[in-house]
Amino acid sequence: MHWGGGLLTFRDWFANGRSGVADFDFDLFVIGAGSGGVRACRISAQLGAKVAICEDDRLGGTCVNRGCIPKKFYVYASHFPEEFEDARGYGWSEAMPSFDWPKLVAAKEKELTRLNGIYGNLLDGAGVEIVRGRGTIPAPNTVEVDGKRHTARHILIATGGYPTKPEIDGAELGITSDEAFDLDSLPERIAIVGGGYIAVEFATIFNGLGVETTLYYRGELPLRGFDHDIRSFATEELRKKGIDIRLETNLTRLEKHKDGIRTHDTHGEEKVYGQVMFATGRAPRTHGLGLDRLGVEMKGDGSIQVGLYSQSSVEGIHAIGDVTDRIQLTPVAIHEAMCLARTLFGDEPTKPDHRDIATAVFCRPEIAVVGLSEEDARAEYGDVTIYRTSFRELKHTLSGRDEKTLMKLVADKASDRVLGAHMVGSHAGEIVQGLAIAIKCGATKAQFDATIGIHPTSAEEFVTMREPVAAETRKATE
Repeated sequence: MHWGGGLLTFRDWFANGRSGVADFDFDLFVIGAGSGGVRACRISAQLGAKVAICEDDRLGGTCVNRGCIPKKFYVYASHFPEEFEDARGYGWSEAMPSFDWPKLVAAKEKELTRLNGIYGNLLDGAGVEIVRGRGTIPAPNTVEVDGKRHTARHILIATGGYPTKPEIDGAELGITSDEAFDLDSLPERIAIVGGGYIAVEFATIFNGLGVETTLYYRGELPLRGFDHDIRSFATEELRKKGIDIRLETNLTRLEKHKDGIRTHDTHGEEKVYGQVMFATGRAPRTHGLGLDRLGVEMKGDGSIQVGLYSQSSVEGIHAIGDVTDRIQLTPVAIHEAMCLARTLFGDEPTKPDHRDIATAVFCRPEIAVVGLSEEDARAEYGDVTIYRTSFRELKHTLSGRDEKTLMKLVADKASDRVLGAHMVGSHAGEIVQGLAIAIKCGATKAQFDATIGIHPTSAEEFVTMREPVAAETRKATE
């Protein structure tokens, strides 16, 4: 079966999948109740499908339980020490309340319990049957949960991913993001290994909560894949916060020590930390599902290979979210889920659109981007025009804090279309979300220029950058 091709091919395949005479327990059975799986259930049920979902953990998946939501709570907590300090410049008397880590963990847990209840109510309200337990696929159109088999015309795999550890001696002594939210106590010193957004976010969380933090990254700059200016600027701002960033350095061995964990790095240095956290990558959660027996095509990393409409190589089996190794973001999984539901049950074949997706790194200062980096824009469009500004936001003119903001626009020189917007600074995610609409609509730099800004805000800088960066200045930053 040709599963990765065009619309006509898919329509033929889709019609064959719906016209069979066999009776099934469900029209759709979803394995994994994360954000994508839950959304697929709800939309499919609204479109008239009979739907079930299985989950062997709490509802909501990584995002709700061990990712986006608890992480943002901890990011908020890490901001308060600076807020207390900044208040002095605005006439508030000096104050630095003590921090209670167990209280934060308990508050987080209480809210996650509430959210799990909401997810359950949403599924119940949509008429989705919730099956508790781990699902596998022992045969075509069949999901088995705790020994009981259920048949379904369509099966959706939305099992997400999990954090991995590097293959070094003593790696078992370290933790991952899964365990970081529920430590019994905060260590005095922590080593974080990795250079992606998870590593950077947790480095600023622990640093903000008073932990002496070292970030080890094997590459030249953290945040690979982001615009070079953003990576370089953010690295310096993070260092201003007191994070010890060791670039082109990796840990080679961990061993127990009376004061915690002794680390050995690629330069021969040894240090002792109370905790070591690995944020070196995630793997798709596909092991043990039975996909190999069914002949589902997989990539080398274990992710499921899918076509344009999230269908696998085996008829009736689909996959969305992190388990497919496309773009690993919660809103992307939700978008893929909605597209699949429309395709399967709305008579509206819909391909996910993965272009111009906005994203944020919730470090201090915050990072947010949408569209192409300067490097990718040059590779795709050739001649581009760059607009960039760096400044101290108004708040810090009185607080005295040495923190700067960077904003950057990348435009196609031929069409004047804005290809990318990038920001490092306070509320970057809130600001860039609005810019994402403009960029998705194909706004030009002239239209940005014609927009009157809101004064005084940092956001207005995105519509007041008039002069492009000279070529020689650009090269100086590379």
